[in-house]
Amino acid sequence: MALEVKRKERETNQSLIYRFGKGMQKSGILIRKRAVRFRKSIESPQTEKKAALRREVMKKQYEKIKKMGKPRR
Repeated sequence: MALEVKRKERETNQSLIYRFGKGMQKSGILIRKRAVRFRKSIESPQTEKKAALRREVMKKQYEKIKKMGKPRR
C-alpha cells in the first residue's frame, strides 16, 4: 500500500513532488483514507430520536427569539 517515488537524475524538487502527487491520485490511497476518516458512525435509533427532539425544541426557541427581535447568540 505504500507508494515509493525515487528521485531521478537531474530532477527538480517540484517535478518530484508532482510525480508523487500523481502517483497518489492513481493509487487511490487518498480516497480510501478519506472514506475511513469521514465515515459516519452508526447511532442507535434512540439517540437519533433524542437529537431530532432537541432540534425541534431549539428551532422553536430560535423562532420565539426572532419574533421578539433579539439577536441570536
